[in-house]
Amino acid sequence: MKNNDIRRKRLLYGKLLTTITLCISLTLLVSTIVYYTYYIGVEKTQTFRSDLRDLTQTGKKVVNMAEVAQTLSFQLYRTSTISHLLFYNKPSIYEVTAAMSDLGNYLNSMPYIESIYVYNPNNDTIYISAAQGQNGVYSTGELEDTEIIQMLNHYQDYKTFTPIPRTYSIGEPKSEAIAVYTYLCYDAINWDRAINSAVIVNISAAWINKELANSNTAGSGNTYLLDDQDRFLSGNKLTLEKLSGDESSWVEHKVKDRSAGYFTAPFKGQKSLVSYTSPDSLGWQYVRITPYNVITEQTNQIRNTTLLISLIILIFGLIISRMLSKRLYLPIDSIVSRMNSLEADKRNSMFTIRQNSLRNLVLGIKSPHSSRPSDLEQLSIAFGLNESYRLVLLRIDEYNTLRQERGAYLLAYKFAIMNIASEICGQTYQVESVDMNDDSVVMLLSSMSSAESLDTELIEVLLRQIRVACCDYLKIGLSLVYSPVSDNPDRLNHLYSQAKEASKHRLFYGHGCLINAEKINELQNNLYSYPADNEKKLVDALTSGRTDEARSYFSDIVRELDQYPYYILELTLSRVTLTIKRIIDNIKKLSSTSVEDILKIPSLENYETMKELEEAFHQLFDDIQELQADKRSSKQSDLIRQINQKINQSYMDPSLSLNQIADELNLSPIYVSRLYKQQTMTAIVDVIMDVRMQEVCRLLKESDLSVSDIAEMTGFTSSSYLHRMFKRNFSITPMEYRRSNTRS
Repeated sequence: MKNNDIRRKRLLYGKLLTTITLCISLTLLVSTIVYYTYYIGVEKTQTFRSDLRDLTQTGKKVVNMAEVAQTLSFQLYRTSTISHLLFYNKPSIYEVTAAMSDLGNYLNSMPYIESIYVYNPNNDTIYISAAQGQNGVYSTGELEDTEIIQMLNHYQDYKTFTPIPRTYSIGEPKSEAIAVYTYLCYDAINWDRAINSAVIVNISAAWINKELANSNTAGSGNTYLLDDQDRFLSGNKLTLEKLSGDESSWVEHKVKDRSAGYFTAPFKGQKSLVSYTSPDSLGWQYVRITPYNVITEQTNQIRNTTLLISLIILIFGLIISRMLSKRLYLPIDSIVSRMNSLEADKRNSMFTIRQNSLRNLVLGIKSPHSSRPSDLEQLSIAFGLNESYRLVLLRIDEYNTLRQERGAYLLAYKFAIMNIASEICGQTYQVESVDMNDDSVVMLLSSMSSAESLDTELIEVLLRQIRVACCDYLKIGLSLVYSPVSDNPDRLNHLYSQAKEASKHRLFYGHGCLINAEKINELQNNLYSYPADNEKKLVDALTSGRTDEARSYFSDIVRELDQYPYYILELTLSRVTLTIKRIIDNIKKLSSTSVEDILKIPSLENYETMKELEEAFHQLFDDIQELQADKRSSKQSDLIRQINQKINQSYMDPSLSLNQIADELNLSPIYVSRLYKQQTMTAIVDVIMDVRMQEVCRLLKESDLSVSDIAEMTGFTSSSYLHRMFKRNFSITPMEYRRSNTRS
């Protein structure tokens, strides 16, 4: 009985002591947390200011070095010996020796330069002067620094004289890594925007990051660089830093393109203070990541001392339980997380490599003969290069709208399209699909056995199923193009180019069309004659305010082009656009207000269907009509119509002239000439000659009359005068014109 009382007392005393201890400890704990939070905020602010000062100074150093690289590149272009390497296809050995000597002098005089590349694409040669690694004359295939070739092939992705941080390897095997900032200087002014020449300056990262490295005091954290390509690089080695999903998220949403600031976030499994700068003139941001325990070290000591005094029993129990839970759980969790991460990295890397390999084959960057069967098997590519195959191009309809509305999920949508296409065609053919990094996906189809054939009707049935499935499940429209069958691997890039060109005829066929590239290619044989008569009628309708007629003439011109190659449409539309631009220029001269923002001529590449293109031009015609309304009276319009009617009725009269027309209208010839010129942008005498020439051409084609008879019927005073004017207008004689049209 006594034992029970003692036990009860002990429990009671224990509860009391525990309660008192907990109250005291809780009071001290709350006070400690309040002071701790305040001092932590002060320390974070001080650390950020120090980091911002160091990182900003480093950014200025990088910008200054970019100016040095620009000056050096221009100086290399102006050096006569080096210009021989840039622009001569076959420079002599003496020119090469002198130029390489000059490159060496530049390299030795500037110790911060790691290497200088001089690239001449005409002879596929790169001349290198480097502090270490390759030195001399090399072809692009011999170059150890293969990344520089990819940069030159995609030079549009980089700004000139903007440093490109990167790391490349040298030696055999490539064991030594060199971190550099690369500056591109190139000449690409051809019509096809291909590079004529290039100078590449690689500046040593050890020099350019000297201040960046020195500012990192011992234990103060690591510095990183977020460049204009959205790469998160190590500050010293310029290597790409692998980020977890959470780390990538706060880089994208809290750092990128934001004003200088700081925040706390986990990094490499450790809570850290992230300080960052605003984007500099290069679009770069510098990030300092400092372990949180380094910043709060002194404050933590005070806090820990207080907690040890006030909560020693509680802390001891928590420490033991925490240590036990860590020992039992963390190793297992770490192993599982690591395995999942490695598996995901392997899967993602394999998919990326596989897509890049297929894309290089389709684009002709990599020759099919250089792709060994073993390499294709390792990448799980089932497409047979030496078997009969077809290429199918799937173009996403209304791609710009999709990119604006669902741009964040664009890659996922393309992946879904590839899966749907592979699922539908995979039961019948061997299928490989690849994203072309634009508005299209390419699908390669080959037979599962040599006995099977790539039947055109079956292909069309499968493609229609793909189109319906993508529309139903993804709400995305597709226009599809399939190539002819081929068993030559070297024609893969040719088939892609042919399908790409054929896909442009979506403009005529509309969204969701199914196009046979072979039939489109046959249109190359069709001869086209530009409808100059419709163009003239279009001009007359626009200048006279007959918008509906102008729409009709424009549609007649462009819609008949579906039976011709696409480049015919481009040329025809260019000519029509030039004609309309002359009308707009005349409106600008006559208008008292600015029309720059009102009259904008539509561009062909901005429209996917003929309906969209016609609507854009129809709107332009309406705008022209509205602007002309306040400058043209009904009397002037009637006068222009009377003049045109007089010309069409009396062109066969040799005495028809400006004076005769003005006399009949009881007006001054000068006023008639000026008014007609302002309203139609054409002189009356030119219109009379055009009408006569059109009638001469018609009679030459449709009758057997002699040139003398035709001259008399069309208002020419003699056959020799007709002959001379015909030759001036068409660069051929009337008889040559008759013979050429008879053969046609």
